[in-house]
Amino acid sequence: MQASRPSQPRPIRRLIIAGGGTAGWMSAAMLSKSLGRLMEIILVESDEIGTVGVGEATIPTMINFHKLLELDEAQFMAATNATFKLGISFENWRAIGEHYIHSFGETGIDHWTAGFQHFWHKGRERGLAGGYGDYCLELRAAQKERFAHLPDDGLNYAYHLDAGAYARFLRRFSEGFGVRRVEGKIGSVNTDPESGHIASLTLADGSVLEGDFFIDCTGFRSLLLGGALGVPYEDWSELLLCDSALAVQTESTERMVPYTRSIAHGGGWQWQIPLQTRVGNGLVYSSRYLDDDSARETLLGNLDSKPLFEPRLIRFKPGQRAQTWKANCVAFGLSSGFLEPIESTSIHLISRNLIRLMQLFPTDGISAADIEEYNRQVSEEMVHIRDFIILHYHLNERQEPLWRACREMEVPATLRHRLELFGDTGRVFREQKELFAENSWIQVMLGQGLIPASHHRSADLMPDHELKGFLDSIRTRVDQLVAQLPPHKDYVRRYCGS
Repeated sequence: MQASRPSQPRPIRRLIIAGGGTAGWMSAAMLSKSLGRLMEIILVESDEIGTVGVGEATIPTMINFHKLLELDEAQFMAATNATFKLGISFENWRAIGEHYIHSFGETGIDHWTAGFQHFWHKGRERGLAGGYGDYCLELRAAQKERFAHLPDDGLNYAYHLDAGAYARFLRRFSEGFGVRRVEGKIGSVNTDPESGHIASLTLADGSVLEGDFFIDCTGFRSLLLGGALGVPYEDWSELLLCDSALAVQTESTERMVPYTRSIAHGGGWQWQIPLQTRVGNGLVYSSRYLDDDSARETLLGNLDSKPLFEPRLIRFKPGQRAQTWKANCVAFGLSSGFLEPIESTSIHLISRNLIRLMQLFPTDGISAADIEEYNRQVSEEMVHIRDFIILHYHLNERQEPLWRACREMEVPATLRHRLELFGDTGRVFREQKELFAENSWIQVMLGQGLIPASHHRSADLMPDHELKGFLDSIRTRVDQLVAQLPPHKDYVRRYCGS
């Protein structure tokens, strides 16, 4: 449907968010807190349309997002049934029976010439070093199921949370800053014939919402960016083979571990996310290698407690929109693209892209240069995360068809370079503003079985007693700190029991 409207640049006075859920209400919260006094903000959603809500695990960048919103952490956690998260336990990924943790912390102490992994590698060569994870506070705390806030942000952490409750929490927050919620389904998206910009939304009841700027949070349907503006989708299915998920909640268990469990199976992988009063579960799988009935049987056969409802099937296509900002519309969440929740990046991408939009916000009119810069940054980050996810699948020793296909596939040149660099020399690097730090790459590459063939020669300059003393002092300090931490479950109940 076309609607006549002036095409000249104009200030943003009314902003409309299409869709609720996590993406919609995170957008409403950030925009209303920052710009609510400058413009009217309306969010339109329908109670009849459910949200995907696959991921309930986050990464530490969420803490920064909440600091910008000035949220009270204990209040937020109590409202969202949240627990703390120190990392992800990858079980059976490299091979059946092999486990490792990708933690949020730093490992060891770097030297100006080389990272800690080089000194660890030399210590391992001489029989002086323990496992790489022995030198990481967050990893050892996760293994011991302990947690507490430490002075000076001494423990890096994130959250497990109820995504539906989080959206409701942010709705109350946003409405406090003037966001107006409109109930209704979107019937059509109306564009200006001259500019091609979105002019208004017509709801199913015939009412029309006009706006100057639009946020697309309509999920996989991408009604605005993909539908009305015709932005194509870049399909990464040949690099990321999983395209389906089953999700189910189960009753709470006695344990409340401070990490997400990611358990590899023959046709995919299973997640377990402990909340205060229940557990989030699911199975991500490839429909090319596992049918839905078998996937359901695998999931239900590997639960630790009673399901609260029937598993819900979700289909997805990994990839991204060719542009996530076009004309006067920006897409967040599933509307902009999707990468499976293996590293809990979905909520991060929403918050990071919201901050990007705030930094480039077209308050006085839309700039083509701003759009180009925004799209460049978003696309680069998606590619970095995509490569990190492929890494988990590509380095494996399993023999099932899915895992053989992942091992034998041709990976992107950007990832191939990282693997060769680390495999040959033990070196890693981080692109500017790239999400995953060097230690994340090291933990996963080592965990998946890639051991460097050599190390930096500065490590050879330390005699055995000096190298042993260096390594032992780090491990002893880590063990002493972990021993002082209370059990995670006890700390959560005292701090933010819901």
